[in-house]
Parts: sequence; structure tokens; C-alpha cells
Amino acid sequence: MTGWLPATLIGLGAGVVSGMFGIGGGIITTPAIRMLLGYPDLIAVGTPLPVILPTAITGAVVHARQGSADVRTGLLVGVWGVPAAVAGAALTRVVGGGAVLAATAAVIVFVAIDMLLDSDSRHESFERRGGTSWVSAAAVGVTAGFCSGFLGLGAGFVLVPLLSRVLDMELKRAIGTSLVSVAIFAVPGSITHWALGHVDLNLALALTLGVIFGAVAGARLNHIAAERTIRVFFAVILGIVGILFGLTEAGVL
Repeated sequence: MTGWLPATLIGLGAGVVSGMFGIGGGIITTPAIRMLLGYPDLIAVGTPLPVILPTAITGAVVHARQGSADVRTGLLVGVWGVPAAVAGAALTRVVGGGAVLAATAAVIVFVAIDMLLDSDSRHESFERRGGTSWVSAAAVGVTAGFCSGFLGLGAGFVLVPLLSRVLDMELKRAIGTSLVSVAIFAVPGSITHWALGHVDLNLALALTLGVIFGAVAGARLNHIAAERTIRVFFAVILGIVGILFGLTEAGVL
């Protein structure tokens, strides 16, 4: 499966997932680039990051207009995560693409299980708690930023649960807020991976054609869907992708 059309269709699907679940879209593009398009492992890690930038910005704008994003907290978390994103991206060259993709599959499955089990509603809204401490924002930002640079997935799949658990945000608000941070993480990670030769610009452009339209559609679907429905679909998609990706990289599929 090669050429601009398949890559654009993959980008469209990634954009919908990004806008709906706040995960940046890399969770779809990285496995697809590797399994469907057959690109080398580190290209599959590095190329999604520049694609994530317009995806995340588009989704964040839609969420902010709908009132389902805390822009201030997203910016705060994003700034704290920038150095960690650079460190994570640089580390990929040391450990190698195979190890990075294996870690990606494992983390995806873990987060899927965590999100599926964490089905209880949050009692306290974020607004009633009075905001975010810089310590909490720093912890969330550094963790998610490192994952963004190292795994090349935008880190929304880690950031959404962290915002929900650590900052006690309602899920829809966590999804919108995560996209603000994801957009920030994507900049240093993209630059670092590009400098290391891990970004295929033609592939990135083809993916970008699809993700922008998909992100708008996904963000609007998020606005009308029930929170429990979003959580279950989020977990199921993560689990399926993670298992298939892991089995493929292990040579089983």
C-alpha cells in the first residue's frame, strides 16, 4: 500500500481519532506507516510528529470554541514538557527503532486497559477545584512530553488519562486540553527527529491532507457523544491497535 492516496486516507482516520479522543493521531499513523505502508521503524516514529501539529491545533481550536478545553492549563503543561520531548526524541537513536516500537505497543495496551477500568465518573469538576498547581502541571508535562518525543505519538494517549487522574478533569475537558499541549510537544519533537533523519516530508504532507479535515469532524463528534461512550471507544481502539502492532513487530503477523 503506497502512494499519496493511502497516506491521505490514513491521515483522515488519524484526524478523526485525534479530534474525538485528544490523542494527537500518532497512535493511528505510526502503526499504519509501519504495517500498511512498509516504511522503516524510525521513519514511522518520527514522521507522525510534524503531522500531529496541524491536527492538534485544529482539534484544540474546535474544542476551545465549544468550551471543552482549558487553554491555560494546556499551555502550562506543554511548556513543561518541551525539554522532555527533545530528550525523548534524541533517545530513540540510542535505543533503536525496534525497541521504540515495542515500547509503543506495550504502552498503548497498558493505557487502553487503564482507561477501560477507570470508568467511574469524576465527582469534582476541574473548575470547582480552583485550577492547577505548577507542580502537578510540571509532572504531567514532563511525563507526556517524554512520551511524545520518544514514541512519536503526540502523547495525547498518555496525557488524557493524566489530566483526568492527576488534575481531576472531566474526560471531555481533558481531551480538549490535551490537544493544546500535544501541539506544543510536536514542535521540538519534530525538529529533533528531522535533524536525526527520521522524518519523510513527502509522507508527512500526504498524511496532513487528511488529518486536518478529520480532526474537525472528530472534535464535533466528541461534543455530541456521551462521556462513557467516548471512554469505552477510546480504550477499545487503543487496545486493538496496540495488540496488532505488537504482534506485527514480534513477527507473529
